[in-house]
Amino acid sequence: MTEVSKTEAMPLLASARAEITPAIRAVAIVAVVGVVSAAIALSCGGYWLSNFTQAYCMTLAVLGCALLYGQLGLVSLCQWALVGAGGWVSLRVYHAIHPPFVVTILAGGVGASVIGMIWGLPALRMRGLYLALVTLMLAGAFQTLVTVTSFPVGGPDFLGQVGASGNDRIMMARPVFASSDTEYFLFVAGVTLLCIFLVEAHRRSKPGRAWALIRKNEQMAIAAGVRIVFYKAWAFALSGFLAGVAGALLAGLFGQLDASAFPPTSSIDRHTAGRLRGLARRVFGRHLDPLRSGAADRPQRQYQCRLHDLWRRAAVRPA
Repeated sequence: MTEVSKTEAMPLLASARAEITPAIRAVAIVAVVGVVSAAIALSCGGYWLSNFTQAYCMTLAVLGCALLYGQLGLVSLCQWALVGAGGWVSLRVYHAIHPPFVVTILAGGVGASVIGMIWGLPALRMRGLYLALVTLMLAGAFQTLVTVTSFPVGGPDFLGQVGASGNDRIMMARPVFASSDTEYFLFVAGVTLLCIFLVEAHRRSKPGRAWALIRKNEQMAIAAGVRIVFYKAWAFALSGFLAGVAGALLAGLFGQLDASAFPPTSSIDRHTAGRLRGLARRVFGRHLDPLRSGAADRPQRQYQCRLHDLWRRAAVRPA
């Protein structure tokens, strides 16, 4: 075989790998989540259905941790506290104005996003252990605060509390289209799927490219014109939004939330779960490489070339 024939065979291999497009992968994700959710909805009920619904909510919290660590290398130990903050905001908004359930979920997500971003802004210059300690302080502060004030239960004051007897407590109602346990489980599964695609859309667009450059080298990102503070704050806000949505969904599942369910150790558990997910992907990823999309790999290769070019221009050596 001549050298020309060897070089002509390479496009055939590239075209074979390019058959699995991002659209096909998205359809595959929807199919897998749909099949698993349908199997659980048809075979489980009561206690187990409630557990699987909570598992989907916790998936959103872990997704936020994975976003911060996977895209920026930031260790956040306040994710479960932000879940509680989103639940508090959603309960307060529900008892105050009784909006549609979707609006209540968005209110919880936005509230936790703002809290996470405000707390994270002073810590954006920190990394590693120092950032972990600052975010763990938020988790401890939230537990102390919510233990004293508790979650809103329909009272007239700002904190939404009622008398000591607790007879006037008002439960948060589920949406009309998801009033039963099975319907609410499928609704939570759909919201989780939408949040996964929200993160994936960020990862494949301009914020994801900026996060990749910041994780590679912040000095190189500054030389490329990337706004470090802006995109880090964006990541904190998105992670907080996911946690807040999870808190709102948990509030809708139980009708109320318990202050004792949000200790700081739970935030450490969620971050550990995100790290284990990344470890599993690293261990088994090389076996799945032949199945990866060539179309999805192409922007990554182009971006790597851009990184090396900027690196060479800025004369910055890798750490």
